[in-house]
Amino acid sequence: MNKTMNALRQRDRHRFSRLWLLAAGASLTGFGSSVIAQDGPTSVGKPDPALIEDLVVANRILVRYGVLDGMGHVSVRHNLDPNRFLLARSRAPELVTADDILEYDLNGEAVDLKGRSQYSERFIHAEIYRARPDVYSIVHNHSPAVIPFGVSDVPLKPVYHMASHMLEGIPVFEIRDDFGMTDMLVNSPERGRSLVKSLGDGPSVLMRGHGITVTGPAIPHAVGRSIYTQINAELQLKAISLGGTVKYLDPREGQAQLDRGEHRGYSRSWELWKRDALAVMEQETQ
Repeated sequence: MNKTMNALRQRDRHRFSRLWLLAAGASLTGFGSSVIAQDGPTSVGKPDPALIEDLVVANRILVRYGVLDGMGHVSVRHNLDPNRFLLARSRAPELVTADDILEYDLNGEAVDLKGRSQYSERFIHAEIYRARPDVYSIVHNHSPAVIPFGVSDVPLKPVYHMASHMLEGIPVFEIRDDFGMTDMLVNSPERGRSLVKSLGDGPSVLMRGHGITVTGPAIPHAVGRSIYTQINAELQLKAISLGGTVKYLDPREGQAQLDRGEHRGYSRSWELWKRDALAVMEQETQ
């Protein structure tokens, strides 16, 4: 009888051990999956709320002036680490709020994504920030006014003083050169690096049949340059349509504007644009 009871107890201990090991293994597997799911860059810290506000406002301003519509995006370097940048989750720019802003590293990987969708062309931003330490804000847009200059042999040149940042001309990125026939999107680090080659050390680059990418040393610059590039393109098209010779900005005139601080950092325009954007945002919350 005792032998039988001991055998049963030993069998039950073996069963319990096997069950415990299975449960522990499942728990460890689950833990490993959790780690893998969360594997990625950790935050460098909470960005300046004023910077977040300006980034949200920049989205609204660019929509108001027709530079952005449901597509396009604007970013800014993180104020705590130049190897990080801030960019909204994939959302129409006019709908972007502070809660939509994500932190990214220079590989285009987001911190704490939480299942939210991302802009596929975030690599435009990542690779430019990697290559250009002087750049602190980037706008990618599909402004219809600039498209003709990316698909023709007519260069986009400054016709008025507010476009002095275009003094050296705007190069054209031809994605076919490195990648052949594609969907036209700069949706990988390799395509981002190819775009950077065309951008060089200039402020902007046209993207054939796609749009334009504009950079700046701060958000007001990137926004101002984007708006005035679009206006200049519209004016240039009108001037060309009149026939005759178009008198473009003389390099000396453009340089004089640049020497003045390129419209003094767009501070006057930015103050107006931001005030109007904040007023609209306030109305939306009422």
